[in-house]
Amino acid sequence: MEQIIGYIAALIIGLVMGLLGGGGSILAVPVLAYLFHYDEKTATGYSLFIVGLSALLGGIRNSQNNTVVWPIALVFGVPSILGVWIVRNYVVPALPDVIFMVDTFEFTRRMAMFGLFAVMMLLSAYSMLFTEPKPATTEKAKLNLTFIFFEGLLVGALTGFVGAGGGFIIVPALIILAHLDVKKAIGTSLIIIAMKSLIGFFLGDAMSQIIDWSFLMRFTGLSLLGIFLGVYLSNFIDGNKLKKAFGYFVVVMSIFIIVMEFFIKV
Repeated sequence: MEQIIGYIAALIIGLVMGLLGGGGSILAVPVLAYLFHYDEKTATGYSLFIVGLSALLGGIRNSQNNTVVWPIALVFGVPSILGVWIVRNYVVPALPDVIFMVDTFEFTRRMAMFGLFAVMMLLSAYSMLFTEPKPATTEKAKLNLTFIFFEGLLVGALTGFVGAGGGFIIVPALIILAHLDVKKAIGTSLIIIAMKSLIGFFLGDAMSQIIDWSFLMRFTGLSLLGIFLGVYLSNFIDGNKLKKAFGYFVVVMSIFIIVMEFFIKV
């Protein structure tokens, strides 16, 4: 029964991404961890593949609409790939199962990874609930390539640690630092997420652990199917209202993760 619910959730993940242009990927890690019972390394690693392939599909679609700025995608994407690779190959494997103890309380690697993931979910929810997109601008401004590079490195490191795409960080960064309008920021963000997630997965997890490709392709296939369905339904559903509702749902999910990891300790 848990697996049936999990596969339905895979479809919903894609559906949300198709309707909102992102966001659904942050559900991948909780679904993999609590419904399919994968450990923190596997859940975050598999999420990279699912997020990356889903973003690639969306990125190709945006590229066809000329809403991907490829030079910016490379400037931001290359350090992001480096950040994911360093974290998946060196930081995560080096973390002990128990990072530190205070009396009888053990702070584990799982707590660190899922705790940070819950914080990122809350930030994502805040972005959905309270951040309004800026209108397009024709202003020509000098790009801050140094900030773009280090922002990419940081976002890549966070992606590698928690297995989420980080679109809610990348899109505002591209608007502020690269002076892109909202549509181009979203399209470029999807390409960046696809590059760093897929390359990070194949150069990290795929080379260091056994991958259940049969499961991963089933799960990802349902997510991709959900994206196509979501894109179709977006013609009939008010995306702004749905975005707000999903934002509140993400808040509930993040609290659920914190309770499960720090109090119930699954």
